[in-house]
Amino acid sequence: MQVVNNQISVQELKKMSEKMFESLVKAVVDIERGTMVVDASMHADEEFFLLEDGSLQENLWGINLFPDKWGKEEFIVFDSMINLRPSQGNRSRSVEDPKIREQIIAIVNRLVKP
Repeated sequence: MQVVNNQISVQELKKMSEKMFESLVKAVVDIERGTMVVDASMHADEEFFLLEDGSLQENLWGINLFPDKWGKEEFIVFDSMINLRPSQGNRSRSVEDPKIREQIIAIVNRLVKP
């Protein structure tokens, strides 16, 4: 697992994705802190790490990054069991709130560089 506070390259993500089925990298983004954790086999492990580090549950969202699709809309896929939160109005594995999706996209675009 790796915490990304500053930047990570697409090349680093590609290397991480080689270990995963479908060439993806799982990530959990903290929309309050503007950080993310990458490179674990389960979003729940990344979520747990961030919770232990002081993040709040309502700020954590699971995504998948597909390094081979860098620069395309398909680079970020909003799909994780940790996103199932009926208490926050999110009733699917996706991120249903467009405002939260925009925050996640902005954070990922700031942290991931070519």
